[in-house]
Amino acid sequence: MGKVLRHLEIGIATVLGLLICFPPVSHAHESWPRFRGPNGSGIYTTHEFPVVFSANSFLWTAELAGIGHSSPVIANGRVFTASANQETGEQVVEAWDLFSGRKLWSRTLPGHIFPKHAFNSFASSTPALDGERLYYAWAVPESLHIVALNQSDGAVVWQADLGPFVSQHGFGASPIVFEDLVILPNEQDGEGSVVALDATTGKIRWKTPRRTQKTAYSTPCLLEVDGASPQLILTSWAHGIASIDPETGQPLWELNLFHNRTVGSPLAVGDLIAASSGEGGIGREMFVVRSPHSSREKPEVVYEVKSNIPYVPTPVAYEGRLYLLYDKGVVSCVELNSGKLVLRQRLPGEYFSSPVILGAKIYCISRSGTVVVLATGDQFHLLGTSELGEGTHSTPAVADGILVIRTFRNLFAVRAISRSQPGI
Repeated sequence: MGKVLRHLEIGIATVLGLLICFPPVSHAHESWPRFRGPNGSGIYTTHEFPVVFSANSFLWTAELAGIGHSSPVIANGRVFTASANQETGEQVVEAWDLFSGRKLWSRTLPGHIFPKHAFNSFASSTPALDGERLYYAWAVPESLHIVALNQSDGAVVWQADLGPFVSQHGFGASPIVFEDLVILPNEQDGEGSVVALDATTGKIRWKTPRRTQKTAYSTPCLLEVDGASPQLILTSWAHGIASIDPETGQPLWELNLFHNRTVGSPLAVGDLIAASSGEGGIGREMFVVRSPHSSREKPEVVYEVKSNIPYVPTPVAYEGRLYLLYDKGVVSCVELNSGKLVLRQRLPGEYFSSPVILGAKIYCISRSGTVVVLATGDQFHLLGTSELGEGTHSTPAVADGILVIRTFRNLFAVRAISRSQPGI
């Protein structure tokens, strides 16, 4: 598993020593409850983390039961992962203690092998969490499944079959939680929809039909502006950037801007939404649009990004800047409100994992497992690189001062080095 793991000889005594030096916090646990954390923002500023990983950086490591691209999620001091058995297609959801890496439970779910894109996996959807349950979606051609499990013990609370899932490349969109609803996009090559299920019972509360133009892999987010009702923001080739009322499923507006499929997810920052589409392994179109604040207004395109566009990675915004990670290894920074280019620089490797802001630094992880850490701001500063020894398409999760990185078949828990200073 590479140089880092070969040097990791952390015995029980060492782990206990680390836990004494870095004890679980006594206050309520932080959470990273969905793909890219709270509302998909990809930002965590409570702690600082190393810019170069050494053996001492790792609190624990663990081997997963299967392989997948699903990202980890965290709540209540537990890490949750989803993988698949490569021989059978069965799904495996696992829970780990965030502070020790001890496996708490494992739940196997049905599946089978079917044709998919070589870059996809049989477990690419990221679970979503509320205070008590985990919600996980996966698909085989005959069925799109979603299940609710107790976070405490992995017991099945409910499960639903949403019908056939027709796609050339397989499944990959992730559910999100809104109030007492679990919302899942079902935008496929067959009959598409967006579905909201009751979080307690799994009963469908609303189902909104969607036009079909190639499967969408993006995960929705919420747009919440003071004085306005929340909006569910989705992206797809057929609808472009679209808004739905998350309480009722009623379509509100759309900007039909795309001529390619969506894989990277929309990012909401204030009343702005950044979203991209692509084809053939690269981004082809990217827009930043402004949402209307009332039914009397219309959405507007603020600007278009015309080069080095991310296709799979979702952008991240911080302190008035929008950071874009092009799949082929180019990072760009533009002014969020205007689109003016601030910097552009080539990075080592290619990328499917989305960048995250930790402390005040940008962490990017290449497909081969190189962790690249950059400074935020108007100047390019490469702060450090580290090798995980195994590839990844997943985006990290972080809570309670612990960064969790998932490679294809392993977990790495990285401990914080300090708390962030106020204002960082």
